[in-house]
Amino acid sequence: MLTIGDFSRVTHLSIKTLRHYHEVGLLEPAAVDPSSGYRRYTLAQVPIAQVIRRFRDLEMPVDRVREVLATRDLPARNRLIAEHLSTLEKRLADAQAAVASLKGLLFASAGPIAVELRVVPATRALAIQATVTRADLLAWWRGALGELEAVVSTRALTRTGPSGGMFATAIFQHDQGEATVFVPVAEAGRPVGRAAGITVPPAELAITVHRGSYADIDVTYGALGSYVTHHALSMEGPVREHYVIDGRTAADPVEWRTEIGWPVFGTRPR
Repeated sequence: MLTIGDFSRVTHLSIKTLRHYHEVGLLEPAAVDPSSGYRRYTLAQVPIAQVIRRFRDLEMPVDRVREVLATRDLPARNRLIAEHLSTLEKRLADAQAAVASLKGLLFASAGPIAVELRVVPATRALAIQATVTRADLLAWWRGALGELEAVVSTRALTRTGPSGGMFATAIFQHDQGEATVFVPVAEAGRPVGRAAGITVPPAELAITVHRGSYADIDVTYGALGSYVTHHALSMEGPVREHYVIDGRTAADPVEWRTEIGWPVFGTRPR
């Protein structure tokens, strides 16, 4: 039997951590003195403590570690571990994308962007609209676009252009506002679930193209916003996005192309 101090030195787990693991039922001592409360461990518990330490080093939550240790079915245990490793890989990919984006901001030369002034006509579309918070926007956007694509496919609707979105300035200024995602179609028909037919209004837009994934799309927004402000063109109204090439048509995000349209005044040819 090892005292908690000796067990701490053997396993490189602090006494505080061992006490916490005992309290949450993750690693219970082999014996606890009823009068003094002193904890004692066996040498057979050392490998278990080492496994716990490795999982915690990989940021596996205590509840998941407990579940892994309690699972006697090997395939089920491996599945739990694989799920956590997949989560870590996703975090790593996100971190790498953030680092690449930051390097691009810090070291890339700020050259002029290509901007097209375009008059966009009214468009019939199948759409989902909602008031959303900025924190929920990405999840809502993904779910709504997925739902629209499913309806278009199920009902065999004829697309007349790339899918798109409209986002009120209140989302960016006040963290909540109206958002719309849509798929232009020849005939929307009756509503299905959240999807209903709308007419996307005409607009005069300053448009630039964002290339690649959406991780650094804010940089393109900043460049376009600076352009229209510098040229005194900006008007109130929702910013538009058109997903010319996206995950539906190209698996590699490098190939994605998103048109960002900023509402402006005075672009119509005289």
